Amino acid sequence: MNILVTGGAGFIGSAVCRLLAQNPENNVINVDKLTYAGNLQSLRDLEKAANYKHYCVDICDENKILSILKDENIDKVMHLAAESHVDRSIDGPAAFVETNVIGTFRMLSAALSYWRGLPAEQQETFRFHHISTDEVFGDLPFDEGIFTEATPYAPSSPYSASKAASDHFVRAWHETYGLPVVLSNCSNNYGPFHFPEKLIPLVILNALHERELPIYGEGKNVRDWLFVEDHAEALALVMSRGAIGESYNIGGREERTNLSVVETICDILDNQRPRTNGKNYRELIRFVTDRPGHDRRYAIDASKIEADLGWKPTVTFETGLEKTILWYLENEWWWRPIREKTYTGERLGQA
Repeated sequence: MNILVTGGAGFIGSAVCRLLAQNPENNVINVDKLTYAGNLQSLRDLEKAANYKHYCVDICDENKILSILKDENIDKVMHLAAESHVDRSIDGPAAFVETNVIGTFRMLSAALSYWRGLPAEQQETFRFHHISTDEVFGDLPFDEGIFTEATPYAPSSPYSASKAASDHFVRAWHETYGLPVVLSNCSNNYGPFHFPEKLIPLVILNALHERELPIYGEGKNVRDWLFVEDHAEALALVMSRGAIGESYNIGGREERTNLSVVETICDILDNQRPRTNGKNYRELIRFVTDRPGHDRRYAIDASKIEADLGWKPTVTFETGLEKTILWYLENEWWWRPIREKTYTGERLGQA
């Protein structure tokens, strides 16, 4: 297959590109304009691969996207490109509307024009897979409830509102124009190559630099955690076997409070990289003023993708977290330039 991946230099997108490129019968076309969170170093193992190519193109440039679709004879589109940091969306929501809403609209417009011009047989197999987030559903009480594909949308932040809008546009292009789409909404991802402003890599690197480990409020907010490589496998299944017009929730069934996540990281680091002063890393934890509209709890019901497509997460949170921490300890070449040149470590990075 010829697969176009938008945002392929990002955290989840790069995991998808690495997975898809393992199959020599796939041609992976990465479209990423390389904003602050896009990093081609996450794909350096693919630089010389014959079945991988990168275009530095903005998804809002509809004409260029259409040209790429035609030139590369694309069979599937996996649309991951998005602004995704909640704190940044609170400080500057305009970029989220531009990329997540307008960008998705431009992608849909290009895809529709391209699809309409395909031979009938290729029209049958073409798919536009839109990747979204569980945050579009709003939040849940601490002690009950779980997000299903039928949960009403109730976004709380500019980020989740922009993603909710993009989801609606994708469904509208299917219902109105017949574009063959499939959607997925995932829980919080973690793993190697995660940009250092997000909670888990931020805490790991702050701890290694003997900096405070800030936690919003009392750290009681709950998230469902999903190892990024498990997510990539699920996305590949949805792209290839998902039913047209359907959406699939993808989660790890690994709910943890933010405080528990940070404490677990501290405990693992105590064993893998003890502090030189003999103290434990938990002493670096600091509680700070909560952010506006901070969702209490997310929890994903992944029963549909498990039953329909046979996917289940293979990595437990504890195992995945140990793998992630070890990766950051062994791959300073990747994160240090980001940390020093483009990021100060001041944002809290908690979804």
